[in-house]
Amino acid sequence: MLERASVVEGVVPAGRRTVKVVPFVELAGGRVQGVVSSGSDVDRVYVSFVAAGGDYYCCTNNNRPCGGLGGGPCKHIREMVDEAILQFGAARVAAYLGVADVATADDAPALFGALRGAERKESPGVVFSRFLNYLRYCELTSRPGTVLEMGWFVS
Repeated sequence: MLERASVVEGVVPAGRRTVKVVPFVELAGGRVQGVVSSGSDVDRVYVSFVAAGGDYYCCTNNNRPCGGLGGGPCKHIREMVDEAILQFGAARVAAYLGVADVATADDAPALFGALRGAERKESPGVVFSRFLNYLRYCELTSRPGTVLEMGWFVS
């Protein structure tokens, strides 16, 4: 018998993520998108995405293209996809990106081998603003009761 509830059981993460390297990753808008910390500058982050079909892009939060984009996905995109696989599982990420043979795409290199896409420049604004909104929720203090910003149903 099904119970009636307004809370849906979440998906258990597939592995332990390294939030310091990739603080934000999500499956949204037909792509894997996220924010990756710079390895050389603590004040810089990269906004990256891989779309269904394989198109990709990576740039800084102030819209400067990543220097590692040279005919293929850069290390920031690969790190982001690795973290997405840890969080959501390889099969779910591969299916979301439209990979035909989900069973063979069990890690980032295999996933990129199954995708055929090209660099597609896009503004980082949407992904970066989603990240900042996510940070706002992470900074809320824990308190008993209802958090109004997270109330989805009208009572």
